[in-house]
Amino acid sequence: MTAHTLEPTAQDIERVWLEKAIQLATDSVANGGGPFGALVARAGEIVALGNNKVTTNLDPTAHAEVSAMRAACQELNTFSLAGCVLVTSCEPCPMCLSSALWARVDRIVFAADRDDAAVAGFDDRKFYDLFEKKPQSMWPLAIERLDLPSRTAPFDAWVAKSDRIDY
Repeated sequence: MTAHTLEPTAQDIERVWLEKAIQLATDSVANGGGPFGALVARAGEIVALGNNKVTTNLDPTAHAEVSAMRAACQELNTFSLAGCVLVTSCEPCPMCLSSALWARVDRIVFAADRDDAAVAGFDDRKFYDLFEKKPQSMWPLAIERLDLPSRTAPFDAWVAKSDRIDY
């Protein structure tokens, strides 16, 4: 009698990747970073890893997801992560979600959610609420447009550039 080996399903593979992201997050804490880990995968293979380096790099944009996407873009030599999945230990904050949209990832898979993060002191809900519900007059910072005659000069140069790379 021959034993049949079952091929792992896509969900099985994503669970392994998610465990990897959680381990990256846990290791990040031990190494002085924040409790977040992420990876980018394509065609069933991990392309790049990232962990939160906000405090270690003194960079408020060095979230795990952004770090993983930056590394993946370098590894793949492209600014588009179409065909990739972003796997992260925690639900992406609005910045990371926006970055994933700009990167054109196909999917995001996460473990902990924004409520789990809030219990640990990472309350992204106020940012979600800000974007979803609050009028600009209630934002914690002023955003003001100054109308200069040259305001479209960079866009005019972009449109006129025949060898531009559209994104």
